[in-house]
Amino acid sequence: MKTISAVSRLLAALSFSIVLAACSGGSGSGTEANVSAGGGDTRVNYNGPAPQNEQVQRFKLNFWDALVEENRCGSCHSSGQAPLFVRRDDINQAYNVALGIVDTATPGNSLIVQKVAGGHNCWLSSATACGSIITNLIEAWLGSNQGGGATVIALTAPADPNRAVTDSKVFPDSPAGFASTVYPVVRAHCAECHSEAAATRQQPYFASADIDVAYQAVKTKIDLDTPDNSRLVIRLRAESHNCWSDCGSDAAVMEQAIRDFAGAIPTTAVDPDLVLSRAMRLLDGIVASRGNRYDSQAIALYEFKEGGGVTAFDTSGIEPAINLTLSGDVEWFGGWGIRINNGKAQGSTASSRKLYDQLRNTGEYSVEAWAAPANVTQENARIVSYSAGTMQRNFTLGQTQYNYDFLNRSTSTDANGMPTLSTADAAERLQATLQHVVVTFDPVNGRRIYVNGQFTGDIDAAGGGTLVDWNDTYALVLGNEVSSDRLWQGVLRLVAVHRRALTPEQIQANFEAGVGERYFLLFNVSHLVAMPDAFIVFEVSQFDSFSYLFQQPFFISLDGTASPGTIPLRGMRLGMNGREVTVGQAWTTLDTAITDASYDPGTGQVLSGVGSVIALEQGPALDEFFLSFEQIGGNTNVVLPPVVPTPPAPVDLPASADIGMRSFEEINASMAVLTGVDMSLPAFSAVRDTYESIKQQLPSVENFNAFLSSHQIAVTKLSLSYCDALTGDAALSAALFPGTNLGASLSLAQRGVVIDQLLARTLSNGLDSQPNTAAGTELSALFDRLCSGSGGSCLAAETRPAVSAACSAMLSSATLTIQ
Repeated sequence: MKTISAVSRLLAALSFSIVLAACSGGSGSGTEANVSAGGGDTRVNYNGPAPQNEQVQRFKLNFWDALVEENRCGSCHSSGQAPLFVRRDDINQAYNVALGIVDTATPGNSLIVQKVAGGHNCWLSSATACGSIITNLIEAWLGSNQGGGATVIALTAPADPNRAVTDSKVFPDSPAGFASTVYPVVRAHCAECHSEAAATRQQPYFASADIDVAYQAVKTKIDLDTPDNSRLVIRLRAESHNCWSDCGSDAAVMEQAIRDFAGAIPTTAVDPDLVLSRAMRLLDGIVASRGNRYDSQAIALYEFKEGGGVTAFDTSGIEPAINLTLSGDVEWFGGWGIRINNGKAQGSTASSRKLYDQLRNTGEYSVEAWAAPANVTQENARIVSYSAGTMQRNFTLGQTQYNYDFLNRSTSTDANGMPTLSTADAAERLQATLQHVVVTFDPVNGRRIYVNGQFTGDIDAAGGGTLVDWNDTYALVLGNEVSSDRLWQGVLRLVAVHRRALTPEQIQANFEAGVGERYFLLFNVSHLVAMPDAFIVFEVSQFDSFSYLFQQPFFISLDGTASPGTIPLRGMRLGMNGREVTVGQAWTTLDTAITDASYDPGTGQVLSGVGSVIALEQGPALDEFFLSFEQIGGNTNVVLPPVVPTPPAPVDLPASADIGMRSFEEINASMAVLTGVDMSLPAFSAVRDTYESIKQQLPSVENFNAFLSSHQIAVTKLSLSYCDALTGDAALSAALFPGTNLGASLSLAQRGVVIDQLLARTLSNGLDSQPNTAAGTELSALFDRLCSGSGGSCLAAETRPAVSAACSAMLSSATLTIQ
């Protein structure tokens, strides 16, 4: 072990494992139980000796109080059932016992976490959620969720550090073999749940009517090398899950189908010439701490570790838990997350009242999300909302195209949280990629928006205020409104609500801590170098449902007294399931040496700062990884460069247009110059409002082929606004149309002046071909249709509308939009 090890922890582990197996109940002393009149939860009040120091007090407030209840750990481990980490007679003794079952360096590796996450006495339907809650309680107790300090990971050797790289089978690209063996079994007996068309659909959809969908979903449930270890078989044989006749017989049928499928797949033999490390699977690694996150003020936290089911659990540990029910088309996302396609995740109004009670009292709060929007075209979409529908809310974090929106109900805004604070249009802060976004509110600064750890600079014109007008009957919802008519599409990897406005430093710390399921994989290379307990370590995460991310490799020996001398290392490659992966080899050009001068016994030696994404094959429980080297120490392997295929003959692309479109800024500037209307002036605020509301509908690129009918509609709207402002201003209209009065009748001669002026202002000069005649004829025909005076003149009431229409026709025509 690199950093921590103690005989006392080993003895505690043995005691804990043995006694928990017999846990059956117990009673406490030195406490009083408060029972509600309705027979609700029993709440335990502590009456024993006072905590001896601040750390014991933190233990009581953040850990003991949450787990001492009868429906948690108090039924066994308060008296009679060792270890007595929630004993009720003496909080100081309980603290000392708890230290033996808690990993202070990496709380997620604590014995109590591993036991409960493994299914022991979990009070929820998800053991993973229970494990996450206890992890968060330990972090709150130890103070490791307050940010501001370096994260230390305790590196220990894998349980099997000498696992050899083995031959393996790989799923073929075609689902044909699956379709004739396993698919008929799962389709016949599992489609009532594991199909997107099922009434009670449950992911993964390995029984989908679409064979391609089913094949992709089933890969993580089948062990090609050991069919009886397949999850499809274990669920029937060991867990009696939805057997259709006799579970033993059903499991045998499923196992045989998998054997038939796997038997037709050739085994991939490991190349004997490769210089190989030992093998590792993802789940054999050390769970990476959530890092330097600040969560001590989190009152609702969603880490989405469950990976299945219809509930996303609030793992903050603050009661009541606002557990969210998934409805509609919502998928679990690999590596912790949910993908919202056409649905939502919503809590009850009763549990959501926690937000009202906590945040209204503090008068400030933060909403934090790791989100990946599906696109940048959705508008009025709700990412996180605490509301009653489209018109009433306490707060909302939303999306409008490239903008993040923040609505908050306060004494400075209305019941809908308006006016909205949005990120600046030109900044395009929101992108269709994974981003960390935090919105904060406090009475002094009002609302603020932070993206990827940085304050966007957008100032809340409404200012601060208080939250006294909040409503306690609203519900927390992700990805939509409670009325289901403000759909947001995308992936959520983490969502948190904090009862304080996080500081910029705390927000930056949470951004740098990252998100998702991460491990440290220690690839043993001791057999290749003259250094004991030598490993090359990668930080690895399941990047999404289809891939892994390998990054930040470094070399280290777990023997703190060892030194490397000089170990050459060149041409490192990543392998999976018996072969080197064909793409994503980011370290083939690595050419370095591990030396005494560069190596640190505590942190090792960094090998590379780059990472790589590789495709998932059989899933994190089954995919086996290894490293190969062109040279490491005295071991070498000659790697020949791949044969470069002859490139195909280039294909001529369609000819691009010789002309381009003006973009939205250019269109607006051109209309301003041609009409003389300055929308920055208060008199022309209506023009500015029109431009702000439609500018994202105007052309954003100069590509002629990208111009759409919706762009033309927006151009027309803007031209009407400019021309209405022009004709409504006496000074501007008199200067542009001399000798005319747009408030009086318009003679035929004056009409000619208007047409000539519009043509002169809007058409280019010096071109070989001009559309003057055609455009003038069209404008004359327009006046004929709009004016009813004798000889083609306009009556007084018709003059301004007709001139405005003619102006708009020219401003919105191709003469302005094309360049």
